[in-house]
This record gives sequence, C-alpha cells and structure tokens, in this order.
Amino acid sequence: MKIAVASGKGGTGKTTVAVSLALTAAATGKTVQYLDCDVEEPNGHIFLKPQIHSRFPATVRIPEVIEKKCNGCGVCADICAYNAIAVVKEKVLIFPELCRGCGACSLFCPQGALVEISRPVGTVEIGAGAGVAFIRGVLSIGQIMSPAVIAAVKDAAGDQEITLLDCPPGTSCPVIEAVRDADAVLLVTEPTPFGLHDLTLAVEMTRALEKPFCVVLNRFDLGDDKTVAYCREENIPIVLSIADDRRIAETYARGEILIEALPSYAPVFTDAWERIWTWCIGRMPEKEVPAPANRERTATS
Repeated sequence: MKIAVASGKGGTGKTTVAVSLALTAAATGKTVQYLDCDVEEPNGHIFLKPQIHSRFPATVRIPEVIEKKCNGCGVCADICAYNAIAVVKEKVLIFPELCRGCGACSLFCPQGALVEISRPVGTVEIGAGAGVAFIRGVLSIGQIMSPAVIAAVKDAAGDQEITLLDCPPGTSCPVIEAVRDADAVLLVTEPTPFGLHDLTLAVEMTRALEKPFCVVLNRFDLGDDKTVAYCREENIPIVLSIADDRRIAETYARGEILIEALPSYAPVFTDAWERIWTWCIGRMPEKEVPAPANRERTATS
C-alpha cells in the first residue's frame, strides 16, 4: 500500500507526521519504506538517520544534434512546447535547462539529426534507518526538473508492504508526480487562513487525480474552527489531530523522532495508524487489499 503524505503549504508538519507514521507502521510487523520525495529540500534523513549504502544519478533525456545530418529546417524548434530549441541561421541551439525530455524533437526530425543523451539532474540515495527502508532524492543545484528526480526515487522503491511518500508542499508538478500512483493521500494542514486556503487547493488537486484522501490537523487548538467546518462540509475525514505543543517543535529542532522523544505521542499515532489503515483498506479494490496488520502494541512510557 502506497500512502502519500502531502500538504498545500510548507511548514504544516508533514515530515513529522510521515516519519512518525513510518515507525508506527513498522511496529505493527509490516515492512515499511519511507520515500523522501521533497527533493528540493529533503529532510527525512535528519530524523531517521539512515545508513546510505548506494547512490545513483537521476537523469533526463535531452536532445543532441548530429551536425552532419541537420539541414536547419526548424521542425524541432516548432514542435518543442517548452522553447528549449531555437534555430538561428540554420544552426540548431539547444537549451538543456528548458528541456523536459519529452522526445518530440527527435521523433519528428525528418532528417534523424537528433539523438537523446542522458543529463544528470539529481541523485537518489538508498539506505535504511530506525527499522525503515529509506530512499531520498536530491535535486542538483541549479536544476528545475524535480519530477524527474521524484520519478527516479519511486522507481528505486522496493516491494515493502507499506510505502510512505513524503511529498513536496504545494500543488504543482512535483507534488502531482509524487502522488499520482499512490493508493491514498494524507493532507496535513493547520487551522489558519493560509492553511485552509492551501488545503482547499490540495483537495482540488487530489480530487482531480481521483485519489482517496483524508486530513491530518496539526496544531488543532490554534486559529479558528473554519478548517474543521470545511472538512465537515466536504465530508473529509480527519484521522489525526495534534495539539500545539512546544515540545514537538523542540524535538523537531533537535532532529529527533516525535514518538521516540515524546513517548506519550506513540499511542496517539498508533490509534491514528489504525484509523488510516482501516480507512485505506475500505477504499481499495478487494483484490488489492493487503493482509491485516498486527495490532499488538508495544508498551510506551
């Protein structure tokens, strides 16, 4: 089962929730992998502290001109939707930073004068930490092709029973790439005007992708009741509510995992995971429903 943890805006506590849920799910006896898809600013490693055992480049395919074959007809420039190709005095100029790797130019070139080569745009790291398989992507400085790095992270994923994807914030292309093949989505938000505004955008995105989703309400005792009212009106389940607790911020600042640093939150996340698991199973086709989780709880202090 693949569960994406997303948010309409940054700073809502998405990584805190994703990491804590990963460890909570692992405690049920399931095999779990955590994918840090926030490739522009990945920070899951700060908490899981994984041992990285392999790395490989994430690449995109960009065109290269075979000068002997090119006659400067300009078909490639006309077909490029991203203006990554220009023809000046019958000479083809390629702007790699604008290319999205769609391959249309090489496909439609009547002379067969364009070939595709690999261009690194980031790095994928694979390891394990805190009893959880760990994969993260890191976008190279100056690059903009986040979706390509996210796709490489997902391609590197194993066959663990539970996959938690820590998505980028927002509703743009990187988020859509991270979410598009998830079985369910958790939208982390907070009861503030900005939080509600961006939650509505995230809800619209998730509905457009036809993904089942529910809400995690962080710092629920701040702000107003408009976010709760919105979820009630839209029939969106709130599966976890977390209070505004300074100790959580202090734990985060120290790079500690919430349910380990503050054991009183462990049963909160255990109960939330059981609700999420039951909710997800109820929305999956019968043939895809995984075996029940072992719900025996470990003692917490």
